[in-house]
Amino acid sequence: MDLSPFFKSIVESDTAAVVVCDLSHNIIYMNPAAKQRYAKSGGGKLVGRSLMDCHGEQSQKRITEVVSWFKSSDSHNRVFTFHNAKENKDVYMIALRGENGELIGYYEKHEYRNAETVKLYNMGG
Repeated sequence: MDLSPFFKSIVESDTAAVVVCDLSHNIIYMNPAAKQRYAKSGGGKLVGRSLMDCHGEQSQKRITEVVSWFKSSDSHNRVFTFHNAKENKDVYMIALRGENGELIGYYEKHEYRNAETVKLYNMGG
């Protein structure tokens, strides 16, 4: 069974921004939340551009270090990179690996810390 449409649907419906990059740091995918979040920087037009163009020199250096660490072992898969106090979230870089464990890219993962305010099982308008 091809799980691709299921995984794509999961990422597309996530309310957290997901930006996927290849090993050359090219942005190859942004989910709708990422396009909206980074709209002032170009939104969906960032796909195909280098992630490095969106970061300063210090951040570029850190991104390069993390990718090198990911490459050094297939057990190196997650790095905490930033806490955003204003949005109460942690940001991580996550390794993406192929079927044989080889590093094929990475993505940025946002984990929000605020408690949900919607009522349980609220399904209506």
